[in-house]
Amino acid sequence: MAIALAIGLAFFLRSRARQSTSLQGAIMVQDADARKERPISGVEVSEINGLATEPVKSDASGFFLIKWRKGIRQGHTLTLRFRHPDYHPLELHEFVSDKLYVVRMVPNSVAVPSVSDRPAIRIGNVRVRYALKTMSAVNIGSVVKTFQIENKGNIPCKNQHPCSPDGRWKAAFGSAELDAGTGNEFRDATASCIAGPCPFARVESNRLSRGGQIITVTARDWSDSTTFLLEAEVFHPMASEIVHEFYPVIFGRGLSFTLPTEAEGVTIEADVDDQKVFFPLGPSLLLSWASCNASMNLEQTRVCHCDLKPGYRFQ
Repeated sequence: MAIALAIGLAFFLRSRARQSTSLQGAIMVQDADARKERPISGVEVSEINGLATEPVKSDASGFFLIKWRKGIRQGHTLTLRFRHPDYHPLELHEFVSDKLYVVRMVPNSVAVPSVSDRPAIRIGNVRVRYALKTMSAVNIGSVVKTFQIENKGNIPCKNQHPCSPDGRWKAAFGSAELDAGTGNEFRDATASCIAGPCPFARVESNRLSRGGQIITVTARDWSDSTTFLLEAEVFHPMASEIVHEFYPVIFGRGLSFTLPTEAEGVTIEADVDDQKVFFPLGPSLLLSWASCNASMNLEQTRVCHCDLKPGYRFQ
């Protein structure tokens, strides 16, 4: 009986181990040069034998994940169908397994340099420029202010607010406020007792660390009169731009580069037949000498790729 149970348990565990829950892969452009195998987004992926829960689409990095219905085990035959309007349809006949699938699709049309008696226009020394906005602050000075708390020491409180922290002695409050002015803010603000019996006085309300245009401080004194000092640095925040410039990667008749999502004023600078020309690259990514497209990768940066149009060549 024990042997039968052991055999049954082993069979059950083996069956469970062979079950599969999903298939994952990546889709890219087929090219003899591996450096030109760009990811393809928006490819509809489906399993035509009914094994998958639903069709999926590849993301900006070309990644796709198909989830299987319950009970699908490794070794089961499957047929994956890949569809995209810009690429030839593709079907992949495989078996269910835990391996990573790499799929390469062929574009509907491949740009072929035109044959003409006129020499191709040379594109050289290509550079990409963009700006990032950043906030900076300029220290425009510091301010100080004193305030005094008038009080008499050793007078019993008798539950008449305000009192000392232990409720024994009559106390008094004092406060001060500073305004940095419109468009300015305080930083590194501090308040401290500088005169009188300071051991019997303390800051009650302190929001100085928050900074801002207006800062206030309140202190309590439960002995003789004390004097407090409020001081802070004044900064003027302002927006500025940092310009970045770099060379894109060029393979064959295509160039690729990445941009942060916050990039503004993207411009491509290039020598066109030895004449330096600036090409603003707007949201539509229009260039007179290349066709460009962009996608978002997993790191949330824009991946841009441009292919030369007929009649142009990289110098």
